[in-house]
Amino acid sequence: MANHWTDEENRLIVEDYFAMRELELAGGEYSKTEHARRLLPKLEDRSRQSVEFKHCNISAVLKNLCQPFIDGYKPRGNIQYALIEMVWERLNRPAEVLEVRERSPAAASYPSYKRHPLRLGLAPTLRNGPMGSDQRQMQKAAVKLNWAEQDERNRELGMAGERYALDYEKATLKAAGRGDLAEKVRWVSQLDGDGAGFDILSYTPEAEKRLLEVKTTKLGECTPFYITGNEVKVAEENARHWRLLRLWDFSRHPKGFELSPPLDRHVELMPLSYRASFSA
Repeated sequence: MANHWTDEENRLIVEDYFAMRELELAGGEYSKTEHARRLLPKLEDRSRQSVEFKHCNISAVLKNLCQPFIDGYKPRGNIQYALIEMVWERLNRPAEVLEVRERSPAAASYPSYKRHPLRLGLAPTLRNGPMGSDQRQMQKAAVKLNWAEQDERNRELGMAGERYALDYEKATLKAAGRGDLAEKVRWVSQLDGDGAGFDILSYTPEAEKRLLEVKTTKLGECTPFYITGNEVKVAEENARHWRLLRLWDFSRHPKGFELSPPLDRHVELMPLSYRASFSA
C-alpha cells in the first residue's frame, strides 16, 4: 500500500470532502459510506481507514483556517503539507468564497436560543499553549480570504446573532431568579440605533450593567471580525461593563466566548479607514 499521497489523490479526496461539506452546510443529507465507495477505486490502493484519517486531516486544516468542517470527521494532526496546499487552493477559488456567503440562510432559519442553547467557552487567547507553526501559517491565509468582510456585510447574520444574544441574556437572568432584570434587557441597536457602541443592554444577577457588543460568524472561533472606532472608544470608557460577545459556528451549533477590555490584550487592532473632511 502506498504511504505518500500523490497530488492527484489529494485533489480527489479534497473535492470529495468539499462535496459532503457543502451538503452539510446547506442542511442536506449524504452517506459517508457511499462517498468512500465511489472514491476508493480512484486512489492508489488506499484503505477505508486511511481515507477516514485523511478526511480528519482536512477537517484540521479547515479548523485552523476558521472554516466550517464536517462534524463527522473530527480534526486530527500529522497533516501532509501538500494537503494543506490543496485545501488552500480549493478555498481560494472565487466561486467557493461566494458560496460561503450565498449559502447564508434567511434570518428566520438561523438557530434560536430556545432550540440551541449557547455553549459559552474560553476565548482562544485565554487558553494555555502556544499556537503551532502550521496553525499560524493557516491563520494568515484566513485573513487573506477576508471572511470577516463577508460576515460584516451579512445583515441577516448580524441581526440573528443579536436576537440570539438577547434571548441568551434573558434566559440566563431568569435561570438565576432575576426575572425582574430580564424584563429590563434592551436591544439597543434596534431600539435606539447602532451608534451607542454596543448592541444589548443587559445585567448580571447582581444588577451590574452589561453592555454587549455582539459579533457573529458562521465560521470558526478565530475568524477575524470588524469593530468600529466608536465601539473601541465605548469599550475603553466603560471597561467595567462592556463585553464583546463572539458567536461562532452560528449556522450549525452556536458557540461563543466573551472578551473584556482592553481589547488589544486579546486581538490585534488594525485601523482600516479614516474619516475625511474638507479644510475650511
